[in-house]
Amino acid sequence: MSDQTGSIAIALGTRPEIVKMAPIIEHLGDRARIIHTGQHYDPGMSDAFFKAFALPPPDVTLEIGGKSRGRQIGEAIAMIDDHLAEFPPDAMMVQGDTNTVLAAAIAANSNNVPLVHVEAGLRSFDRNMPEEHNRILTDNLADLCCAPTSTSEDNLLKAGIEAERIVVTGNTVVEAADRLLPDHDSRAEILKNFGLEENRFVLVTIHRPENVDDKNNLRTILDQLGDIDLPVVFPIHPRAEAAVDRFGLDSLLRPIRVMQPLDYVDFLALFSTSALAISDSGGVQEEASVLKRPVIVVRRSTERPEVNGTFAHLTSPGPAISQLAEAIISDLDAVHGRLAELESPYGDGKAAERTIEAMDKMLAARNGTA
Repeated sequence: MSDQTGSIAIALGTRPEIVKMAPIIEHLGDRARIIHTGQHYDPGMSDAFFKAFALPPPDVTLEIGGKSRGRQIGEAIAMIDDHLAEFPPDAMMVQGDTNTVLAAAIAANSNNVPLVHVEAGLRSFDRNMPEEHNRILTDNLADLCCAPTSTSEDNLLKAGIEAERIVVTGNTVVEAADRLLPDHDSRAEILKNFGLEENRFVLVTIHRPENVDDKNNLRTILDQLGDIDLPVVFPIHPRAEAAVDRFGLDSLLRPIRVMQPLDYVDFLALFSTSALAISDSGGVQEEASVLKRPVIVVRRSTERPEVNGTFAHLTSPGPAISQLAEAIISDLDAVHGRLAELESPYGDGKAAERTIEAMDKMLAARNGTA
């Protein structure tokens, strides 16, 4: 590997990280040094997203996927630590709350590399979520916390993070979704290819451990999906697919149209033309506000209160899933009309630019060149 000093290390490892860091990588250009941990190692969850955004291949590729949380974090810390010691960058940037994020944050801290946390300050206030611990620890390690909203800024301030370490940037999901959302004719063609009709299907993404690693929860969710009158389209996450097989729940998939994970362009096309989505994803809640579609969030808690009650509707596994879905479907035109009038709380599509400006200002101050 050539000398890479003067670059900005970007650690990522999952589909949402690729999506949200893509606008930043694009703005950084040759300054970006991509470290891919391989936390999502399925090509449909990783390679397809690099291709969709026309990102350069990773400069460094690790292989921590398929291991326990502790091993993922521990092995990634060791490998990223070795890399940063040999090729120190000007800064390390991480996004969100994954195991990759925490590992890279600790490695950066141990090498005295300034840390920038993109999407800082989110809080579910649910200590059962591993992601909650990851994001809290990373916020405290970060030299710069890029909060997507004033709500996340308030969370940081209440947690004792100094105001000078915080900047409100918006969320890069806005520019990522806007960039890759196909135009009207292309969306119509994609729908035709999938054999679907606009506003006449429900899009589902379920993958979180609280849902797919619990047999009763997973059975309840699949039962509920089977009770919805519209066709249900389920691009199945590898973790969910393995759980269905492990628990012997294959028969519950019969009323559901199951397919392999979608690339981001197809996902945006289907989400933007669906009646609604049902998901446990944080990113889908944000994308709902960009695409102006309702989403039923199947989780105990959410770290995105900005959309709860407008674009998103939080519920635990149970009859409320199909009841909420049917209520939305029965008044679909009015629901879509109301959401179309609402602005996304995640900004104006300039989050990447603001993030890089804030980082460069922070680095100039550290180097005495401000």
